[in-house]
Amino acid sequence: SQTLKRISSVSPELCGADPVDVMCSPGSGGPGEDASVEYVYCRGAITELLKYGPTDLHAASKSPNPPKMLILVIPGNPGVVGFYKTYMWTLYQTFIRRYPVWAVSHAGHCMPPETYDMIEDASVTEKEDVFGLNGQIEHKLAFLRKHVPRDTNLLLIGHSIGCYIILEMMKRDPELKVVKAVMLFPTIERMACSPQGKIMTPVLCRLRYAFYLPIFLLSLLPERLKVSIVRLALRNFYAVDTSIIPATVSLINVDCAANGMYMGSQEMRLVVERDNATVRQHLSKLIFYYGATDHWCPVQYYHDIRKDFPEGDIRLCERGIRHAFVLDAGEEMANMTAEWIFDD
Repeated sequence: SQTLKRISSVSPELCGADPVDVMCSPGSGGPGEDASVEYVYCRGAITELLKYGPTDLHAASKSPNPPKMLILVIPGNPGVVGFYKTYMWTLYQTFIRRYPVWAVSHAGHCMPPETYDMIEDASVTEKEDVFGLNGQIEHKLAFLRKHVPRDTNLLLIGHSIGCYIILEMMKRDPELKVVKAVMLFPTIERMACSPQGKIMTPVLCRLRYAFYLPIFLLSLLPERLKVSIVRLALRNFYAVDTSIIPATVSLINVDCAANGMYMGSQEMRLVVERDNATVRQHLSKLIFYYGATDHWCPVQYYHDIRKDFPEGDIRLCERGIRHAFVLDAGEEMANMTAEWIFDD
C-alpha cells in the first residue's frame, strides 16, 4: 500500500504557500523498488514527479558526495510518468544507482491526490495557457528552476513531443547545463502531415469534445472494472509491461484526457518546421532515435534530418520497437540509451 507524507518544499511563488501531499511507494521489487511519487503544484497546475535516487537535489548538493548529474525524462503525450517506470528503473540500475533518474509529468495530465484540485489558481493557468504546448514548455523550465540546483549537469531524455519540448528548453534557457539530450521517436516537425497526424488532426482539433462524455461515464466505473477494461484493451500486445496498467487506468479521467487532447490539438498546429538552428547549435549534444515503422515520424523524416545533418548522431531503429515503446520495450530501450551515453 502507498503511504502519504507531507512536505513543504514547494515554491510559494510557483505553487502557493501550502505544502502538498507526497505519495511514496515503498520498495516492492522491480520498477517499483526505490520509486518515489510526488505531487506538486507547478505554474498553478498539479504535476506528478517520479523519482529514483535522491528526491531533494538541493539537500543532496550539500552532502559530502553530491550527485554529479540528473537524468530527467520529459514524456510524450499523454504525459503520465507512470508509463516510464521500467525505462527509468532500468537506467537507474544500469548506472549502479549513481545518478538520480526523475520524470516530470505534463501539467494537468495526472489525477491529483484526494483533497487536491487539478488547478491551484485558475486565473494563472488560463492566462498563461499552462495546458497548451507553450505552457508545457514553460512548465518544465519552471520545474527546473525550483527543484534542481542551477549548476546541476543534465541528461535530458525526451519521448515523442517531449523531444520538441527539450529543444525549446535548450533554446529558451541556453544556460542549462545539458550534457546530452536523447530524442526517442522525436515528433519535432510536420506532425499533422504524418500518417497518424492526418488521422488525429481532425479528431484533436474539431472532434475531441465528443470523447468527453464517454470518458466521464467510464470514469464512474469501479476501479477493478477499469483495470479489467485496460487489460482487455492491451491483450493483443505480446509482452505488455504490466507496470503501465495503473498509468493507463489513470487516463480514464475527463480532466486528464481533456488536457492531453487540448495539448495534442496545439501540437498538430504548431509543430510544423524542424528548428534547424537549435539542432545545429546543440548537435554535438543530441542523439536522435527514429522508428522504422513510426506513423508519427515516418522514415522519410529520418532521411531528411540525416541529409541536413550528416555529422549528427541520428539512428534508425533496427529492432522493430514501436513509437509507444513504454508498452513493451522499456527495458530494451533503457539498455540501448545507456550504451549511447555511457562514455559521456
